[in-house]
Amino acid sequence: MKTRARIVAIMIAGCAAGAVALYLDGHCRVSVASAQALPAHQLPSSNDGVVVELCDGKTSTVVKGLKPGDAMSHAQALAVTSGLMAEWQRKHPDQHWEMAQADSGVPSGVPTLAPAPGAANSAGSMALGGPAAPAGSQPATSQQGDTYASFHERDYKIWQAETDAFVEYGNQVFHSAKLLGGTIGVSCDMCHPNAANTHPETYPKYQEQLQRVALLRDMIDWCIENPVKGKTLYPNDPKLRALEAYILAQRKGVALDYGKH
Repeated sequence: MKTRARIVAIMIAGCAAGAVALYLDGHCRVSVASAQALPAHQLPSSNDGVVVELCDGKTSTVVKGLKPGDAMSHAQALAVTSGLMAEWQRKHPDQHWEMAQADSGVPSGVPTLAPAPGAANSAGSMALGGPAAPAGSQPATSQQGDTYASFHERDYKIWQAETDAFVEYGNQVFHSAKLLGGTIGVSCDMCHPNAANTHPETYPKYQEQLQRVALLRDMIDWCIENPVKGKTLYPNDPKLRALEAYILAQRKGVALDYGKH
């Protein structure tokens, strides 16, 4: 009897799994092919030097004499990326691209700033809160189920300071080929000064370079791996999270319009 019950249970589980598979394939149009590895990005080949490309995945140039693994100086990398951007603009005269390099406020040498997202501070453990308490108000009495009553003005100031420090760390990584893990001296700001033209409010959206719907961090990783020629970052890597935070912070006040190109 127990054996028969097990067989029936297995049959039910199999039918349920089949129903889910049919639903996914029929309604969401998810196929086995879409779950397979994405095609590898192909760069033009060169025997004379290193191929450097833009994040459009199409515009590229050969830096002659540069060997794989060797980094250009900052001036050389900036000259190469500026030439690539000029070529892109010639091909897209109707597209507006902000290239004015404002002062990023990042000192030369890029000091090492270790972010501590979510770390405990002198006020105790961090927690998510709501609107700030009015200045001069008396601390509310905590009670069970009252989410915001135990948060005080000092808490919000600490959280804001930690958020600002985290965004500033992203600012430093964005402007540093070394912190990005690049191997040719290229940093994100050379094509996206102060995170211009990144449009984080348009994600998620389909990206031709990735051949799938991408999140902002997916595109950050793609750019690190290809134009910057570094290694992709793990999802919880502080650098990836800080880069995402910095790019989003630069678009404060811009309305979300996901899926837009």
